[in-house]
Amino acid sequence: MNDQALFQRLLSLVTEYRAQEKEGTFLDYLEPEQLARLLELERPARGDWERILRWLEQYLEHSVKTAHPGFLNRMWSGANLPSILAEMVTAVSNTSACTYEGAPVSTLMEHYMLDTMLELVGFEKGEGQMTTGSSNGNMIAMLAARNEVLADTKHRGLWQQAPLFAFVSADAHYSLDKAANILGIGTDQLIKVPVDERGRMDPGALEQLIEECIERGGRPFFVCATLGTTVRGAYDPLPPLLELRRRYRFWLHGDGAWGGAALLDDNLREGFLEGVEQLDSFTWDFHKMPGTNLMCNMLLFNGREDAFRCTCSAGEHSYLFREEKETHELDLGVGSLQCGRRVDSLKWFLDWKYFGKEGLGERVHRYLELAAHAEARINGHPELEMVAPRESFNVCFRYLPPGNLDPDEFNLKLRHHLFHQGISLVGVAFIGERVTLRLLITHPDFTEAQVDDFLDSLVQAARELLEEEG
Repeated sequence: MNDQALFQRLLSLVTEYRAQEKEGTFLDYLEPEQLARLLELERPARGDWERILRWLEQYLEHSVKTAHPGFLNRMWSGANLPSILAEMVTAVSNTSACTYEGAPVSTLMEHYMLDTMLELVGFEKGEGQMTTGSSNGNMIAMLAARNEVLADTKHRGLWQQAPLFAFVSADAHYSLDKAANILGIGTDQLIKVPVDERGRMDPGALEQLIEECIERGGRPFFVCATLGTTVRGAYDPLPPLLELRRRYRFWLHGDGAWGGAALLDDNLREGFLEGVEQLDSFTWDFHKMPGTNLMCNMLLFNGREDAFRCTCSAGEHSYLFREEKETHELDLGVGSLQCGRRVDSLKWFLDWKYFGKEGLGERVHRYLELAAHAEARINGHPELEMVAPRESFNVCFRYLPPGNLDPDEFNLKLRHHLFHQGISLVGVAFIGERVTLRLLITHPDFTEAQVDDFLDSLVQAARELLEEEG
């Protein structure tokens, strides 16, 4: 089978999948042992294109349909079509985005998009970088803050230094714990700041913890404001945190992986992100609400130029990056933690050009309207309750079982039942010690009717489970 025939077969499979990805159930669930037997993973296939194509067919057939309206589990869903086309092209062209000479088009596109985002956020004399996701972005921001507060740390390490302390919301993403571990700060020196009744970092508690840290001889160097927490969707208040930064001179980073999408709508920006242009750094995932194909993240530094190269570059790399090259200043890999860099700029660029800020902003605003609709439906239903008031895009709720049934156990069982039946996949988390179902809407064509259908199907499934339990 020649290349042309293979591509025709593949495109046929992809076209068929695309046409049906929103139909039927979002998944025909199989237990792991059943699926492994079906896939015949140990079967030899040397030179066997038919078997290779069959595995591709099985992959599509038995994967979760993330574009399906029943897929409500993650902060992303089926990707935008421009970015899907871009992924196919970048896979075929197969290059690394580390140098201009190896990736000229993607290099210029990435610089263009990063400059556009710096302007959108309001960062002056700043710079940006695409990373593998906001987990990595948060770590690089903490790394830059560490190296700025202790200028010789990059070369001498943390030996014989006053202990560094970082501060995050109690509801911050676990990537900050990972960053503290990887960077040698230590997870014990990552202080979790209490949140208020709305799930936002308490500035008063933060100041008290900073004072206690200083009294013990520690050095507060980094505070991360979570702008859209993973579970509740809360935004830490930036104005009081900026005032504390002025007084205590720490690096103030904004983790906008989820809620940073509010930048796309001027009214949402004013309501959720007041003061964002004054942050020291900011990370944001374009693969979440904006809908670009996974992964697509940016980390932006404010008021700092060449900070990525100073922070991330190390070792002998003249075989790849040479200062005498006329394109050296364009080479994005110099300031990256990675050597090889995946081309993510094409999909980002095409989505931005096709939908524009206005189109993407309308989409994000629509998600907020649908979240409000879901909250109203839940508050008006006798068998449902909100576990916490809605802060932004996240709807945290659960089913209220009758009698002495444990609501936590029942909702976990209900969630797994919905998943195994292919009805819907909804997130589950904890607020305090209470289990909550977490509804996230990131489908651009979702409607109020589909929100109603989801809630109705959940209530119906719960009633069936109750009947089975007798």
